[in-house]
Amino acid sequence: MKTALVLLFGFLLFACNRPQSGQESTAPPDSLPAGATDSLVTDSAPLAPEPEPPPLSRLDYDTTQWADIALLDSTILIDMKYATTDNFVQEQMYECGRCFLRPEVAKAVVAAQHELRQQGLGLKMLDCYRPRPIQWKLWEKAPDPRYVSDPRKGSMHNRGAAVDLTLVETSGRELDMGTPYDFFGPEAHPSYTGLPDTVLARRSLLRETLMKQGFHPIRTEWWHFSYEKHNYELSDMLWKCY
Repeated sequence: MKTALVLLFGFLLFACNRPQSGQESTAPPDSLPAGATDSLVTDSAPLAPEPEPPPLSRLDYDTTQWADIALLDSTILIDMKYATTDNFVQEQMYECGRCFLRPEVAKAVVAAQHELRQQGLGLKMLDCYRPRPIQWKLWEKAPDPRYVSDPRKGSMHNRGAAVDLTLVETSGRELDMGTPYDFFGPEAHPSYTGLPDTVLARRSLLRETLMKQGFHPIRTEWWHFSYEKHNYELSDMLWKCY
C-alpha cells in the first residue's frame, strides 16, 4: 500500500511540472547568455561616425575673410590646375592646391553642389582665389589681357569672388564640356553652338545652376563664373602648404 502511494505521488508531481501543450519551454530573454542577442541587430545600418573637426593646422587663415572649400563640403573635388603643370603656361604657379573663396561665395558654391548632387553630378574646382602675386607671375608669362587680367587692375579671382570649375559624375569622372580648361578659342565661348547637344546641355546646366546662386558667366570661357553680389577687395593673401 505504501509503495503504491509513493508511486502515485511521484506521478502527480511529474505531471504538474511538465510543460503544457503550446507553452514556451525556453528561458526568458533576460536570462539569455551574453552576446546571444547580437544576431537580432545584424541587419541594422551602422551609425555614421561623428564628423571630425578640421585640423587646427588647416585653420591657418582669417575665417571671417576666407573659407576653404575642402572643409565645407568634401564631395566637391579639388583639382587646382595652377598647382600643377597642366595649365596653359605649363608651369606650376601654386605651391599646393587649396581652394579659397570669400565665405559668401563659398556657400554659394556649396549650394550649387547640393543641387547637382540630386542629379547624380557634382563640381570639380579648377581655380578659385588666385593671390595677386601669382597674377603677376601669370602676367609675366602671358601679358595678354584677353587671357590674363592685368594685376594692376586685378581680377575677380584676385578678390576671391571667381571660380573656374567643371561638371563630374559622382564617381569623379569629368564630363565632356566641349573643350579643355583654359582653351582660348571660340569653341570655349558659352555662345558657341557647334557642339553635340549633350555638351551644350551640360554647359547650360552648369551655367543655370551657378547663376541661381548669384554667379555670372563671362563671354569667352564656359568654366569661369564671377560672384557679383558683393564688391570684394583685391588680396595678396598666400596660403600655407602642409
